[in-house]
Amino acid sequence: MHIPDGFVSPSVAAIAGVTSVAALGIALGRSEEAFGIRRAPVLGLTTAFIFAAQMVNFPVAGGTSGHLLGGTLAAIILGSPWAGMLCIATVLIIQAVLFADGGITALGANILNMGLVGVWVGWILTQTLQRLFGGSKGRLPLASGIAAGISVVVAAIFAAIELALSGTSPLNIVLPAMVGIHILIGVGEGLITGGVLTYLANARPDLLPEEQGEFKGWLVPVVSVLLVSGVCSLFASSFPDGLDWVAQQTGFEQLAENVRVSIPTPFADYQVTGLGKIGTSIAGLLGSLICFGIAFGLANIMRRKREVHNS
Repeated sequence: MHIPDGFVSPSVAAIAGVTSVAALGIALGRSEEAFGIRRAPVLGLTTAFIFAAQMVNFPVAGGTSGHLLGGTLAAIILGSPWAGMLCIATVLIIQAVLFADGGITALGANILNMGLVGVWVGWILTQTLQRLFGGSKGRLPLASGIAAGISVVVAAIFAAIELALSGTSPLNIVLPAMVGIHILIGVGEGLITGGVLTYLANARPDLLPEEQGEFKGWLVPVVSVLLVSGVCSLFASSFPDGLDWVAQQTGFEQLAENVRVSIPTPFADYQVTGLGKIGTSIAGLLGSLICFGIAFGLANIMRRKREVHNS
């Protein structure tokens, strides 16, 4: 669902950008407490994992693929939608600037759709479903999985509205196309989200917000990130993702060629030039490391600010 340059008009891009910047500014302030409670490694590892997981496109139907958006997963693991917003925004910024995944001019729209809408819809629905399910921790993966799937569809609706407002495609064409394909992608999102949370609840409950114990170690989460970014990424589906498929089917894919943003992207298409498959692994590993470093550093800054405020 990464919107490239050329798909949204300057006015829509500007409004989405201002909205996203304002929301992230609020998130930084509101996340001080969350970072104080959730240790810095958790934010760093979550951000690195979501970056890695987004490299792995899975086939859905009709020559189309999807990948994890991760908004719901980030919010649940971090125990805060505000921290979840910063996590997804970090991933999207790194993808756009270093990997040419999502347009620079459309970055605000992508953060709005995936980092705000995706996170908050997933968070609110998870809390609502948990109450309906009786609040059992054992049902958190089910509630989160359902919420994650729905959040993908809602984010797709926002993207469709932005495309329609930009004059890219009429709403009566782009909306059903985006919703239809992202319902299928949402199923994958829900299964991945529920599966990851089930694993964490059983094997690493220290990474979930309900647990207040010490962080139990780096080995398993680090190895998991390295395997996903360096190995699983090699088996990603080559089919176009949901938005690309819609663009091809409705005839506006060429608009991405009309806008050229002269910002160098050293790992465009998740590649290191001249290294083939190994280049994909290296790019994935470097991207995960960069995402971890930025998120880990940000968490420590926020934690120190909280400690100063409380002293």
